[in-house]
Amino acid sequence: MYDYLIVGAGLYGAVFAHEATAAGKHCLVIDKRGHIAGNIYTEDVEGIAVHRYGAHIFHTNNKQVWDYVNRFATFNRYTNSPVANYKGELYNMPFNMNTFNKMWGVVTPAEAQAKIQEQRAAHYTPHPKNLEEQAINLVGVDIYEKLVKHYTEKQWGRPCTALPAFIIQRLPVRLTFDNNYFNALYQGIPNEGYTALVAHLLDGVDVCLHTDYLADRESLAKTARKVVYTGPIDAYFDYRLGALQYRSVRFETETLDMPNYQGNAVINYTDAETPFTRIIEHKHFVFGSTEPGTKTVISREYSAEWQPGDEPYYPVNDETNGALYDRYRKLADNEPDVLFGGRLGEYKYYDMDRVIEVALQRAHAELA
Repeated sequence: MYDYLIVGAGLYGAVFAHEATAAGKHCLVIDKRGHIAGNIYTEDVEGIAVHRYGAHIFHTNNKQVWDYVNRFATFNRYTNSPVANYKGELYNMPFNMNTFNKMWGVVTPAEAQAKIQEQRAAHYTPHPKNLEEQAINLVGVDIYEKLVKHYTEKQWGRPCTALPAFIIQRLPVRLTFDNNYFNALYQGIPNEGYTALVAHLLDGVDVCLHTDYLADRESLAKTARKVVYTGPIDAYFDYRLGALQYRSVRFETETLDMPNYQGNAVINYTDAETPFTRIIEHKHFVFGSTEPGTKTVISREYSAEWQPGDEPYYPVNDETNGALYDRYRKLADNEPDVLFGGRLGEYKYYDMDRVIEVALQRAHAELA
């Protein structure tokens, strides 16, 4: 008999398992996939650490979380500086003086601020009802049309006029020449990849892969006193109230016979004509690499509406889905021996640092 059966070998499950094991508890971690690390899984291809489920850059302002992950991995000092490609025009992200100089030819922060204010005033909506109106209120028409509108519509599969305004509470506008996307004190990627980080977290923990909890929950639940469930909360309840909506992502990954394909780890394609949202070139996540080797690996990302059998990536956090999740949450509250957690268990988009923070809090509260 285990103390905890942990469903999901991703970051949340691995952190909980590590903390429980350190407290003297006996844990079994299961995952329906054939590998640990969930969506942060990295694998070696031609000597390049490939992020199979999309790019993951660790960033945080929480020193406690940063110190915690550094117990299990050595991080490089990669800085996320994506580039936007709009019909062959290249713009730095997030919106900063480099972006504004390319967009309008302005040189000083005062000129950029004046241009933004001019564009805002010309199309200002006092009470924005949708994402389009909110975005134009924040950054004006030019930036919205070239760098926000089409990328967002590809990502969410809906016109910006049909997306709620609260999805974009703010857009980063920097009046400095700073291409660092994340405004975080700590940032980087594990030198050995995320799979190794999770493996260190799970050291000494029993792990069983290719095991689908929902397909055999009755017998699996009997193996432990409590279950920590990190899968989709609606699937746990057999979708009895209806299915929550997600966006999914499809990847086209290629190994190319060239040392350098695009010169940057991430390039977003912000026009409507390009069917994918971005291209990742994995070798550039290694800070300081100077085009090592003769090959490179790229992944094109295509956003799609989630269908049964697809991997759910991004919760559709509109009012309808929020209300449905609240109903599932009430059902979960009546499951005293099951702890629901993580991105899918809580129907919430979490950055990695927040996943760790919440998992630590939940584990410590449970083990106190």
